[in-house]
Amino acid sequence: MITLAIPKGRLLEKLAPRLRGVGFSDDALDERDRRLLRSNRDESARLLLLKPDDVPTYVEHGAADAGVVGRDVLLERNANVFVPHDLGIGRCRLAVAAPVGQRDARREGRVLRVATKYPTITTAHFAAKGEEVEVIYLGGSVEIAPLVGLADCIVDIVETGETLRQNGLEVIETVCDVSAVTVANRVSMKLQRAALQALLDALSTEPR
Repeated sequence: MITLAIPKGRLLEKLAPRLRGVGFSDDALDERDRRLLRSNRDESARLLLLKPDDVPTYVEHGAADAGVVGRDVLLERNANVFVPHDLGIGRCRLAVAAPVGQRDARREGRVLRVATKYPTITTAHFAAKGEEVEVIYLGGSVEIAPLVGLADCIVDIVETGETLRQNGLEVIETVCDVSAVTVANRVSMKLQRAALQALLDALSTEPR
């Protein structure tokens, strides 16, 4: 049986049609169900429902053979996994944003302060440009950080940009584009290559 690590929440909703295509019933995809392990009809695969941030860890360490995760989470975790497909769903971008009219958020004689839930990506992004920054980790609601003086700017996921606009922020630059990707454990890809590749290929095909 192949174990798939799948994030709970919005991404699971978007993946549901593809998961039905590989034999998972509506009952198995019901988020009101508290079971964290659910099998498909012929018991050739099972779902392991996790918080998005945990998916790469379970796959890298072999507790799951494969999974689906946002590219932002994968880059932040820097997990040693195989990435066979970009699913093209959940498209958005990771961006630097600052208060409107303050695109140059730097202050004289002081290191730029950046609030984010993506410290690894943020540090690497500014280091690649030769810019020193102070990264302030926040678990959520990062948009408020520049408004109360905690940070000069933020790095966060941007979909429509409406949350930024309502909080008086604007995008300064894009760090990277983000969408959902499949990930696979490297050992599992050797030991179960045919079955696992077939399942991942099926998940990558948009339902008709």
